[in-house]
Amino acid sequence: MKNVKTLLLAIAAIAGVQSASAQTGGYTNLFNGKDLQGWKILAGKAEYKVENGGITGTAVLNSGNTFLVTEKEYGDFILELDVETESTITNSGVQLRSHYNPAGHEGKGLVYGRQCEVDPSDRKWTGGIYDEGRRDWLYPMELNAKAKSAWKNGAFNHIKIECIGNATKTWINGVATAYVVDTLDRTGFIGLQVHAINEASQAGKKVFFKNIRIKTTNLKPQPFAKGVYVVNLEQNTLSAYEKQDGWKLLFDGKTSAGWRSASSMAFPTKGWEVKNGMISVLGSAGGEAANGGDIITNDQFKAFDMSFEFRMSRGANSGLKYFVTLSEKTTGSAIGLEYQVLDDAVHPDAKLGRDGNRTLASLYDLIPAKKQARFVHPIGSWNTGRIIVYPNNHVEHYLNGIKVLEYERGSKEFRDLVAISKFKVWKEFGEAAQGHILLQDHGFDVNYRNIKMKAL
Repeated sequence: MKNVKTLLLAIAAIAGVQSASAQTGGYTNLFNGKDLQGWKILAGKAEYKVENGGITGTAVLNSGNTFLVTEKEYGDFILELDVETESTITNSGVQLRSHYNPAGHEGKGLVYGRQCEVDPSDRKWTGGIYDEGRRDWLYPMELNAKAKSAWKNGAFNHIKIECIGNATKTWINGVATAYVVDTLDRTGFIGLQVHAINEASQAGKKVFFKNIRIKTTNLKPQPFAKGVYVVNLEQNTLSAYEKQDGWKLLFDGKTSAGWRSASSMAFPTKGWEVKNGMISVLGSAGGEAANGGDIITNDQFKAFDMSFEFRMSRGANSGLKYFVTLSEKTTGSAIGLEYQVLDDAVHPDAKLGRDGNRTLASLYDLIPAKKQARFVHPIGSWNTGRIIVYPNNHVEHYLNGIKVLEYERGSKEFRDLVAISKFKVWKEFGEAAQGHILLQDHGFDVNYRNIKMKAL
């Protein structure tokens, strides 16, 4: 009996050591270092195997995206792992709360869900958040450009991902990279991607994963670096982080509070509607300021970072103007610097002006937006605009997370452009120290929401 007790104590001691090694600081190893127990391969034909205590994924020519995913699903968690890529061209990623549709991709299988990007290319979008197989990019790293250099090629990089509630935050080598608040996917599997390749030179290139561990209990959100832009997909709300960082809503999603007509102190009685979390201009046969007229904020702003979502009807024309002073006393639309909102494919204004400077996201009639088709969402879908006016008068326009133009307000180059534009008749156009934000009534159905601003 004594020998049996001794044996049981020894087994318990060994088990305790193993448990302690697998679970440190509340973390549990997702990979046992020996085999792929607890994991399965989905979708593509890339190869995964255990090497040197880690997982090696190898790219296969003409395979679709391949994923090694956990058999178990997870809700709230903090995930940490180390990743290195052999290729400096082909990307990879870590799937978060993701799902699988075996009928997707014409029966080849479709993995879909948020992904922490691993991008060793010159684009440097590692840490950004991509919605694999569904909505495309949620957080391109153009939104936090200073963190693009966090990833180092030719070495293992430490990735930390926090999924708590609706918030997903990422860090690369300790640098805060992306922050998304989303309403989809409260649970799902975790996956390691080997990206599809179609170049023979990339066949056989490897991605290395090791030290994969997860924490699912007693979670405490880690403080995020200040001043990082948040992609918040909850309608007309701000996260606690955004509020602390100085962001404010310009539209509360319920009322016209904070807005008035550009031609009176009251909000228009026709031509505009606040409904279903949107503030919308109602169509009126394409007339400029001919129905409800433009609306402006009660407040005026100097340097700022602002973003807004907009949805256009077919052929629509509208715009968001800034540094609007109303000093010009116009009878049509009020004068100001304009982020153009336009259906480029249908509205004739897209072909007017010079070099496309009246197209979507352009600085209207002055500077054309350099857009990638991939980052222009179709008519009837929501697009996100962003305008940053720095205290030194440097200005940037973004469309769906991608910077499409920049300029120096008041510079010689700026004034030269004004001199050959329709605004040349206005003295010191666009150079006011402060001004209102304006939403334009150009006679087409256009919806706006999630209008938020931070003073700089």
